[in-house]
Amino acid sequence: MKNKITLYLFISIVALSSFYILEKKSVTVKNIISALKISGVVFPKKDIETMLSYVERNLGSYEEMRSYTLENNVSPALKFFVESDKNNNTIYYFDPIQTALPENKEEIAFMTIGELSYLIKNKKITSVELTNIYLERIKKYDDALSAVVTLTDSLALEQAKVADKEIASGKYKGVLHGIPYGIKDLASFPGYPTTWGAQPLKNQYLNEKADVIKKLENAGAVMLGKLSSGSLARGDVWFGGKTKNPWDLSQGSSGSSAGSASAVAAGLVGFAIGTETLGSIISPSTRCGVSGLRPTFGKISTGGFMTLSWSMDKVGPIARSARDCAIILEKIKNQPTKPKVLPFDNMGNKFKIGYLKEMFDKDTSRFSSNNNQTISFFSKEYDLTPIFLPKEFPFKVFDVILRSEAGAFFDDFLLQGLDSNMVEQGSGSRANSLRQARLIPAVEYIQANRHREKLIKEVASLFKGFDVILSPSFGGNQLLITNLTGHPVISIPNGFDKKGHPTSISLIGNYNSEHKILYFADIYQKETGHNKINPPLFK
Repeated sequence: MKNKITLYLFISIVALSSFYILEKKSVTVKNIISALKISGVVFPKKDIETMLSYVERNLGSYEEMRSYTLENNVSPALKFFVESDKNNNTIYYFDPIQTALPENKEEIAFMTIGELSYLIKNKKITSVELTNIYLERIKKYDDALSAVVTLTDSLALEQAKVADKEIASGKYKGVLHGIPYGIKDLASFPGYPTTWGAQPLKNQYLNEKADVIKKLENAGAVMLGKLSSGSLARGDVWFGGKTKNPWDLSQGSSGSSAGSASAVAAGLVGFAIGTETLGSIISPSTRCGVSGLRPTFGKISTGGFMTLSWSMDKVGPIARSARDCAIILEKIKNQPTKPKVLPFDNMGNKFKIGYLKEMFDKDTSRFSSNNNQTISFFSKEYDLTPIFLPKEFPFKVFDVILRSEAGAFFDDFLLQGLDSNMVEQGSGSRANSLRQARLIPAVEYIQANRHREKLIKEVASLFKGFDVILSPSFGGNQLLITNLTGHPVISIPNGFDKKGHPTSISLIGNYNSEHKILYFADIYQKETGHNKINPPLFK
């Protein structure tokens, strides 16, 4: 049966928004002329005079709407659908990875979920012992990294003790049972601040538990803390400073899942949860040399997370391997009602592989040498078919959609003047982006989504004939296109540049076919071992 994913779209309530700053309700012809300039539209003065009563009525509508409260979890009503992959009704299980317990705690901290779960299940180490290893490392190293916003140490030790009792009594819940993790501080948890990385919200408490946290609790995982997000999900700067790259402390961790990637790379957590709207999983995973999965849009619930864009936000795992990402995905994804259960480690090797040839050919970045080696590696086992992403498309629709939806979600934040208290205030800051959102006409937002609909159909048709598509992680419009269309992507380490900084390559899949790109990435990582190299400062 063909399943469908839903992309939630928001009809912006913002039009001619310069009226928002008027102290009086009366609107003049001059006001309308000034507002129209923002849209680049011109009407004769006599026609504008006929608009006055309608515009005043609209202003009254805006003010009436603002007098009613909207909770964070209320999303827009308009929807459209894209065809999903038939494998969306499958659950995968994972063979254990037999391993010995290292004597060195540092080695334990960098073990994969597969290895740690084997040790915990077979009582070679307890969840409490493992949790204490990570807590000690956080206290030792996080001052240098600035990756942890809120340490939930008492909660973590309580959850670890429960996990140990359950496992001792034979109630083993699976591969994440007793495994400590961190989550991006966009996710709410009762009793702890949910700051969204923003100075004005550092004391914000939300009486809601994010859906992903509930699923991880059901799997027996242990929550170590809330990890840094750039302020309101922009970049790597939050009110506590800049989150650092463990490979080079002079660099920031980049995208807004900065703390999640940094903490995994430095061995502060067993795995982490991040979010992405445009590169916020892929970018910091690349910078920090870890594996990051951005799933199909709608594959994982965003309930309890801050909204940046209802129609583009994705939640995904960041871990030490693609296989770990697959393990986490199976526990936090929306579960099918009548699933097939299949082994992840026995998918075979019959894959049809495409690659974005033009992007690789034109790549002159620090990634190019390692990307060419990765392409050569895959070419030895598979026939690679060159494919090309659409070029004739108004790509700036992304900005129109993102800013309109973010502006709506943060409307109260803006009306209360909290934007002026954010750490960054420059032209590229989130504060400024929210302000200018009020100047985007509703018609332009809807037109942007009409163009997006065409792109979704074109790209879905292009990808449909392939199991995996190889792409540079950066350059060209791949990140922008696949975020607009909602396709899944995983970024995996594929070496180091001349300065010793990690590089990565990305694998794109069809809707709800994450298992294919994860399995393919796992084959590569078993052969190359790039993901097993850890930052020397934190060993």
